[in-house]
Amino acid sequence: NIITVKTFNFFSKTTKCPLNLNNTDVAVLDYRAPSLAANSISTHFSGDREAAVVLDVACGTGLVAQQMKRHGFGHFVGIDGSQAMLEVARESGLYQDLKQCMLGEGQLPVQWGLFDVVVIVGALSVGQVPVDVVRELCKSTKPGGYICMTTRSNHDNLQYKASLERELKQMEEEELWTCVEYSQVEDWERAVSEQEHGYISGAVYIYKKL
Repeated sequence: NIITVKTFNFFSKTTKCPLNLNNTDVAVLDYRAPSLAANSISTHFSGDREAAVVLDVACGTGLVAQQMKRHGFGHFVGIDGSQAMLEVARESGLYQDLKQCMLGEGQLPVQWGLFDVVVIVGALSVGQVPVDVVRELCKSTKPGGYICMTTRSNHDNLQYKASLERELKQMEEEELWTCVEYSQVEDWERAVSEQEHGYISGAVYIYKKL
């Protein structure tokens, strides 16, 4: 995990990691996940957006908050494992509070049942965040609130995606939440590995806490 943090801190300065793309990088890679997630949340959320409290997990430099603000949301709490990314997020002025935390190492450093919306974009994939962190997301959400999650659907991430979806379904069977949207997106982002070309696909999940 120390290596992971150092890697993310390095990427936060070189802008090569999807979790920390700036606006220019977003255009070059056509990284659509933050805007797709924000659009999906906006479609389902019918409450007072200015008053809604949003927990942005693995917030990186603030791409998701930036997109959600365009939809009228204005109160953000961010969590990320990289101090360098959090510093950039703080400079954006979008967040009322920012906390450093390595996801999967103990519970999230927030109050349970507090948030109207909990969102995690770009981190639910192989080698980054363990699948069971989604239970922490659910616990952080108030009853009737929404949890938005994304993952990639490219070949390298298919096993992780299958494990993630098993956990999501298990939690639904436990009556912790209900699925209100599942969207498969073909042109998720430009492929960057040597084994892949063109665009890779991805998925957006929206759950409502019971």
